Amino acid sequence: MRLRALLDTDALGLRLLGGEDELDRTVRGVMTTDLKDPSRYLSGGELVLTGLAWRHGAADSEPFVRILAAAGVAALAAGEAELGDIPEDLVLACVRHRLPLFAVHESVAFATITEHVVRQVSGERAGDLAAVVDRHRRMMTSGPAGGGPDVVLDLLGTDLDLRAWVLSPTGRPIAGSKLAGSALPADVSAKLAAEHLAAARTGRRGPHRVLLGTTTYSLFPIRSSGRSAAASRDVRETVLSDWLLAVEADAGDWPAERLDLLQGVTQLIAVERDRRDAARTVRRRLAQEVLELVQTGAAPAEIAARLRVAAPVLLPGLGAAPHWQVVVARVEWDGGDVEGGPVAQSLMEEILVDPLTSGPEHSDRIAVAHTGEEAIALVPLPAVSAEHDGSESGILADSLLEAVRDPLSAGLNADGRLTLGVSAAVHSAEGLRGALEEARHARRVAAARPGRVCAAGHQELASHVLLLPFVPDDVRRAFTARLLDPLRDYDRRHRAELIPTLEAFLDCDGSWTRCATRLHLHVNTLRYRVGRIEQLTGRDLSRLEDKLDFFLALRMS
Repeated sequence: MRLRALLDTDALGLRLLGGEDELDRTVRGVMTTDLKDPSRYLSGGELVLTGLAWRHGAADSEPFVRILAAAGVAALAAGEAELGDIPEDLVLACVRHRLPLFAVHESVAFATITEHVVRQVSGERAGDLAAVVDRHRRMMTSGPAGGGPDVVLDLLGTDLDLRAWVLSPTGRPIAGSKLAGSALPADVSAKLAAEHLAAARTGRRGPHRVLLGTTTYSLFPIRSSGRSAAASRDVRETVLSDWLLAVEADAGDWPAERLDLLQGVTQLIAVERDRRDAARTVRRRLAQEVLELVQTGAAPAEIAARLRVAAPVLLPGLGAAPHWQVVVARVEWDGGDVEGGPVAQSLMEEILVDPLTSGPEHSDRIAVAHTGEEAIALVPLPAVSAEHDGSESGILADSLLEAVRDPLSAGLNADGRLTLGVSAAVHSAEGLRGALEEARHARRVAAARPGRVCAAGHQELASHVLLLPFVPDDVRRAFTARLLDPLRDYDRRHRAELIPTLEAFLDCDGSWTRCATRLHLHVNTLRYRVGRIEQLTGRDLSRLEDKLDFFLALRMS
């Protein structure tokens, strides 16, 4: 379509601020951005929509417009919702670079313009394929009753003979066409998600082509069309939350018209994704309110009242939740220049869903808040999960990340880390404060382990051995040296094997007979060695305190 046609559509609310001589330019697509430098996402011919969040002063306009002009975009449309009138410096910069500039009235959503351009461009470029996009648009804009992504993919199958799936960043199936038949195998979905995240981290522009066995897939990113995602300054802020469209075909052989059509389809799905993300606002607010009450030490009766409000939202039709669990997560990036809390929040809303469960709405029973770098999930457990007193039910840390470890590791790359802790189930408001602290302690245990993706549960907090990773290195060295160095020196000089004897004695719980049998020694020989250990260290191995000190020293050495 041509730019001139945009001004003839009153519903778009566009007002021309400059570039009258360039209105015959052809529009090939649309992109929403508030990045200072969106060049890596531009291929030329786009109508660029911006809320001007990138502009902090008059000096910012010139480099932004210069980047757009160099990329060959068709025009720029700036929203009036944030700043009111479009700044004069932006108007002048567009004049200098002969870039047509439109003002978008504050009453018009960018999604409305996106849908209109996608529909028109697809119609003009794909000829009879316009009917596909039009039907997609109508069903997507009719709300959940229209079928959502599943219907879009069904139309791709019936009209274009394409098998396609929408996947979450962890590879969980969101939607699939009837032509695709059964869902993708879990291992295939996980590999596709991992390839997508790895490609996104390198900044490569989609679609990404992946060969698995003898089948080629083309992966199209589905980025949020909302302004919060558009304003992202760093790919790490959204890479772990964006959906992807996986098509069983080699897009490298496609003509430009078909590529444009698929890009348009991803934009339509993104609109539906934004609509569903907006529904999480209520659950996030509930989680935030409960969390604030718990952390400020509110009365249990007040917390219980808030939980009674939350339960019908999180467990519709099931009444109050008899048990609750708390899950705490942190996403940390090297350098600390990317805020991890919102990333962890989006990620928790994804990974707390059974990875083998398909559909976009299964996180509606999870409420996640974030404070600073930490995300905290309040997970209700219905009665069927709480029949055994909660100790063996609900979320288990050791299996929580098993199915999503590879995709998440690819998205975290070499500079990110996810650590997660899970509390035991509690049955009352009084228990939530302890559950929160328990989940936080478990997360610290996970953080002390090697690996990019680690989790720990409440069951792992029972042993004092787990405290050892938190002891500073210099304290470790001093403690072990004071207790063990005299024994090591003696062993080197006399080959007395005092260290192995000490280890065996403690492992046998101080039993002389069992220890002597294990070491194939006479009991008197064992008593001599233990006596030498006590003499060299000044400790008494008949005392529990000294036994524990030796035990910890051996574990830390």
